[in-house]
Amino acid sequence: MSSTDSLNGVLPSDVILLILARLPIKSLFRAKSVCRYWCSLTSDKYFIELYATAFYDKPIVLLEIVEAANPVSRFLSVDRCGAASRISLDFLEDRVKVRASCHGLLCCSSVTNRGVYYVCNPMTRAFRLLPRTRERPFTRFHPDYEETLVGLSFSPSSWRFSVAVAGFYRPFGRRPKEELVCMVFDSWTNSWTRFVSPQYDEFTLMNRNQVVFSNDSLHWLTHSCSYVLVLDLRQNAWGKISLPEEIVAVGFGGRIYLLEFEGFVSLIRISDVFMSIWVLKDNEREIWVLIDRVHLRCIRGFAASAFPICLSNDVLFLATQRKILTYGRKNKVWKEVFSVGDSVAYPLWFSAHSFRGTLFSCDQGAELE
Repeated sequence: MSSTDSLNGVLPSDVILLILARLPIKSLFRAKSVCRYWCSLTSDKYFIELYATAFYDKPIVLLEIVEAANPVSRFLSVDRCGAASRISLDFLEDRVKVRASCHGLLCCSSVTNRGVYYVCNPMTRAFRLLPRTRERPFTRFHPDYEETLVGLSFSPSSWRFSVAVAGFYRPFGRRPKEELVCMVFDSWTNSWTRFVSPQYDEFTLMNRNQVVFSNDSLHWLTHSCSYVLVLDLRQNAWGKISLPEEIVAVGFGGRIYLLEFEGFVSLIRISDVFMSIWVLKDNEREIWVLIDRVHLRCIRGFAASAFPICLSNDVLFLATQRKILTYGRKNKVWKEVFSVGDSVAYPLWFSAHSFRGTLFSCDQGAELE
C-alpha cells in the first residue's frame, strides 16, 4: 500500500498480516469471507509459517475425555488461561485414538480397523489416510509384531512428516523375541520402510505415549528409566542417550518424564518435594543442562499424581487424575485451569497431549516444498 493509504487510515498490508496471524484459527476462517486476498491466506505458505511463529510460544493441552457411559470420546483443548474449546475429529469419519502430537499435527489410529493410521490437522480439518503397513489383515493368531511404540515427526521448515510404528517380533504361539520391528512412513514418498533391530526394552503406557521429536529423531523413555531410546529417522537406526549425571549419581528415585522444549528434548524428574527440569543441549556428547528446579509445596496434595504434559519458556502444564494445572515459570504461580467430574473413566494423564494451533497442511507436504 502507498503511504497515502496509510495516512488515510488504511493499515499497511504487512501490519494486517501480523494482526491476522494472531487470530484464533476459527476466527481466521470466518475472516476469509472479507475478500479474496484474506481467503487465500490460509493456503499461502508464507502466512502459514508466519502464523506458526506467532503461536509457537502458546502451547495448549489436548484432552481426550473418555466417559464410562459414552463409548465415543470427546476432545477438548485447554490453554493456560483455562479456556476450553471442543475439537472434533468427526471429519475422519472413523472412531480413532490420538497416538502422538507434533507441531499441531496429530497421528491417530483407527479403533475399529487395526493398522489404519491418519495424520491430521484438527484445526483446519485436513487429513491424510496413510497406506496400510501390510496387505494381509491383522489377526490375533498371527501377529507380525505388537504395536508398542507410535511416534510422529513433523518439520515445519520442510513440511515433511514421518510416522514410526514399532513393536517386538512374536512368532506364532511364542513369547516376543529380542527383535524390534519398525515401520517408518515418509510423507514425501508416501510409503513405509521396514527394518528390524536386535533391541528389547520394556515400556509402560506412559512411556510409550510420551514421544519427543527433536534433532530429526524420535525419543522415548524406557520402563526402567535408565536411558532414552532414540530412533534416528535419517538413518533408520536405534540409539541410546544417557540420563543426566545427577540422576545417575543419586539413583533413579522419583518419577521421570520426557517433554519437548523449544526444539530440544527435556527431562523432568518429580520427587516428593522438588520438580527438576533438564534440557538436552548436545545430543552427540549427551550434555544435559538443568534449567529449573521447582518446590512442590504449593501442590502438595497433587504432587504424587502430577504428570507433566507440556513445557514452554513461560508455562508448564501438568495433569492429575481429574485436573489440569499450570505453573508459570516466570511468575512462579500455580493455577488450576481445568477439571472434570467423576464420570470420566480414565485419569486425564492417560489421554493428554501437548498441542499448538497451526495452519500446516498434512496432505500436500511434498508438493509445497
